[in-house]
Amino acid sequence: MKTLDRYEKQVLSAFETGKLKSTVTSEASLRRYREYARATLTKNRRVNVRLSTQDLSELQTRAAEEGVPYQTLIASVLHKFVTGRFAEKPSRLTARSNGRGRKRRAA
Repeated sequence: MKTLDRYEKQVLSAFETGKLKSTVTSEASLRRYREYARATLTKNRRVNVRLSTQDLSELQTRAAEEGVPYQTLIASVLHKFVTGRFAEKPSRLTARSNGRGRKRRAA
């Protein structure tokens, strides 16, 4: 097992002493987060997908923005898509990669 760093030890100590409080305000939210966790943990098939270098780079950047591993982000997006809960929202990355948000020069 990996050794915990200083911050992780502080978090663990706070949890064990009951200093951490849940931010979930409703039973519906709690059920939703439990379902997210269950879907994340029940991965029993492997899929290989070929992506362009640019798409993979942008996925990795977006995952870093979200604070998750890029494979987790890909799995989450696919899960939301197939369950009908995918809602795209623009990001700084999207604006950069497709040219929107740039000022155009006069010809």
